[in-house]
Amino acid sequence: MLGIVPAAGRGSRIQPLGFSKELLPVGSRMDGQTERPCAVSEYLVRRMVSNGVDRICFIIGSGKSDILEYYAAGYDSAAAIFVVQPSPVGLCDAIFRAAPLVTPQETVLIGLPDTIWFPEDGFCHLPDDRLSFLLFPVERPELFDAVVIDRDGRVEQIQVKQREAPTNWVWGAFKMPASIFHRLHALWRERNGCDEFFGTLVNAYLAAGGEALGVKAGSAYVDVGTFNGYRTALRLLENNDASDNQGTPIFVPSSHSQVPSLPGEGG
Repeated sequence: MLGIVPAAGRGSRIQPLGFSKELLPVGSRMDGQTERPCAVSEYLVRRMVSNGVDRICFIIGSGKSDILEYYAAGYDSAAAIFVVQPSPVGLCDAIFRAAPLVTPQETVLIGLPDTIWFPEDGFCHLPDDRLSFLLFPVERPELFDAVVIDRDGRVEQIQVKQREAPTNWVWGAFKMPASIFHRLHALWRERNGCDEFFGTLVNAYLAAGGEALGVKAGSAYVDVGTFNGYRTALRLLENNDASDNQGTPIFVPSSHSQVPSLPGEGG
């Protein structure tokens, strides 16, 4: 099982940093008995490994050797592979650079390394045998890719950063078998690589008779690529850690531009 982590973006929304945005410390983790900072990308990688991923392909830019150094030894039981995207020209270009690594019987998991989401077992809610999206409710869907589904969960359309989206459910990660990954890659090439966003490619795939599933299993989703998102992520993790001792999870709804109130806070 292969996890693809597109990490070639410049991270311009949260600059200046002295390192790649995917290594931004958010929260902490235990290394034996020692508490250490946790890079934001580790949250995605950990979720992939918990779903059975044994190889993780990081798509990095030519100036992101720090990601290679950070994950050179792999992560937990998963080996790390690194592929270079010379220019950050879109998500489709990034993920399809991993195409030579996708074996015929493989399942592929894809997520964004500057996001934190719950539940941690979200990938496990997605089937392995079809293109499926893990969906999360957000306050401002026009800032994301809103996924319109029918009553049976079949994807009808993905609205890429469109105003007045008819749903507040957006995709945060997705999974598919190798056969569909290669079909999408072939379609993208047939379209001369015109699709920068994955959503527009999926719409073309659906129009050509393809099928996709949207699963509303997400509880909280935060884009850490902005300062407000970073602050929201810290609060989300703090309250989720507190829930471990209280028995009831506390989730902060995500927002791109606002820090939502926690239970007991005003406004």
